[in-house]
Amino acid sequence: MTSSPTSPSGPPRPGRDSRIARLPPRERILDAAEELFLLEGVRAVGVQAIAERANTTKMALYRHFATKDALIEEWLRIVAAGYASAFDRVEAEHPEDGRAQVLAVARFVADGLPDVARRGCPFVNSIAGLPDAGHPARRLVEEHKARQRRRLTAMCERAGATAPDDLSAEITFLLEGAQVSAQNGSVDRAGDRLVAMVAAAVDRGAAAP
Repeated sequence: MTSSPTSPSGPPRPGRDSRIARLPPRERILDAAEELFLLEGVRAVGVQAIAERANTTKMALYRHFATKDALIEEWLRIVAAGYASAFDRVEAEHPEDGRAQVLAVARFVADGLPDVARRGCPFVNSIAGLPDAGHPARRLVEEHKARQRRRLTAMCERAGATAPDDLSAEITFLLEGAQVSAQNGSVDRAGDRLVAMVAAAVDRGAAAP
C-alpha cells in the first residue's frame, strides 16, 4: 500500500508495497500494526490508521481481530514466539553447555540492539501504553518474561552457577538494561559491553563458593 501524504505512518519503506501485496490480509494487518505500534505506541494508533496502512478496511480488520486489544495481543504473541524460538535454537546448538547457551542468548540480544535503537523494544513500548494491569496483552508479556526467566535460570544451573536464580536475575537486568540503553542512546558499544558483562557474570557465578 502507498500511504497518503497525511498518513501518520509516513512514507512506506523501500520495497514494502510489493512485499505486503503478496501477504494474506491477516498478515498485512499484523505487519501494519507492528509498524504503527512501534512508531507511535499502542495507545495512540487507531484501527482506521492500521487498516489504511494494510490497504484494507476497518470491517475487514474486525473480521480477523474482534478488537484492537485482540490485535495488540496477537502481535505481542508473535514477538514472544520469536524470542522463544531463539532460546530453542541456542539450546539445540549448545546441548548441555549452559555457559555457551547463556552467551548465545546475550549475543542474540546484542545483535538485535540496532533494531531496538531504531524502533524501540516492543515489550517496553507496549507495557508503557497498557496501564491496566489486567489487560490480556500485558499479562501475555508478563507470562512471556516469566517463562524466559525460568529458561535462563535453567541455563545458569547447567553452567554450574551456585545460585542460578540470582545469576539469572543479574543477567536479566543486563539484557533488559542493554535494550533500554540502546533505545535511549546512553551507552556506546552496548552490544559488545553486554556480551562481555554477561560472560563475566556467568564465570563469577560459577566460581562463587
